[in-house]
Amino acid sequence: MPRKIETLAVIPARTASTRLPEKPLLKLAGRELVLRVLDGVRSSSEVDRVVVATDDERVARLVESEGGEAMMTPPELPTGSDRVAFAAGRIESRFVLNVQGDDPMVTKDVIDPMIEALRGNPDAGLAVLVKKIDNLEETERPSIVKMVFDRDMRALYFSRSPIPFARDPKAPPDYFKHIGPYAWRREALFEFSSWATTTLEKAESLEMLRLLEHGRTIKCILTERDSIEIDTPEDVRQFERYIEEGVF
Repeated sequence: MPRKIETLAVIPARTASTRLPEKPLLKLAGRELVLRVLDGVRSSSEVDRVVVATDDERVARLVESEGGEAMMTPPELPTGSDRVAFAAGRIESRFVLNVQGDDPMVTKDVIDPMIEALRGNPDAGLAVLVKKIDNLEETERPSIVKMVFDRDMRALYFSRSPIPFARDPKAPPDYFKHIGPYAWRREALFEFSSWATTTLEKAESLEMLRLLEHGRTIKCILTERDSIEIDTPEDVRQFERYIEEGVF
């Protein structure tokens, strides 16, 4: 009898990126991006099964050539979360990890704490990673998702703007950003995917706000590890510098 699946990890991997065409197949320091992400997820003992959800047969063949599992998803699915829900609907599990297919720095040290947080917080439908912003220039970049949370590490809001507002610029508050994968309770993922896009979600273009607007709990886990999403040629060079310098 197959072992019961507690945690399913899904890596959505589309090739139709406008800034970096065929991004999952792009080589970083000699290894394709999708395989680097797969390697990182496989490092976690908390993950029972890993599936790469893709609409491109070349990606599927590459993953399978490395002993991985690929699932073809409909090309019309609009977001990575939709691909994750599509895959999760076909595989029974307790938790569903959504690992961004362009984040090659995901490893067990960021995955495992999120799964542990879901086990210990039954009211939370989603767990996310947060990191203190060390470079204040990041607070002004819309591509960096800032967030605030309460004393019990429950998310209050996510924004592309700097939050909280620094009333006294000489004594700025600590700023935090959301990074890396999402860890879903399976039923929360399906509930989320059944809802229409909400007002704040549309305004900020941030999916997490859909959960908050419906009054659901998002558990935040502090991490010291940063991540890098591969969206531009400079991101590729930055990651390769990390490899060369032994940072990752």
